[in-house]
Amino acid sequence: MTDTIMLIGSLSNDLFRTASLTQRGSTQAAWRFFKEAKRWAKPLQKADVPNYILKISQNIIKDTSKHLSLKKAERHLMYAILLQNYALHTITKS
Repeated sequence: MTDTIMLIGSLSNDLFRTASLTQRGSTQAAWRFFKEAKRWAKPLQKADVPNYILKISQNIIKDTSKHLSLKKAERHLMYAILLQNYALHTITKS
């Protein structure tokens, strides 16, 4: 497993946690995981990844709002699933 796949997997997990905690109403805990997700997204900007992965990481980094809404939670959940699928399919190809 490469470092890039680990970054993508970590970003996926933190986005999933952000989404599920936001939907449960635990926005303070969700915000902590979202800050961690931003930390994982930054190194992906320089990685050799498909354009849609790069766009997801750019969208995460660009989001400077302090408010986590249900709409954002749904988007984060979608991103988490897309990233998880990419990571799992890349691992099985190796």
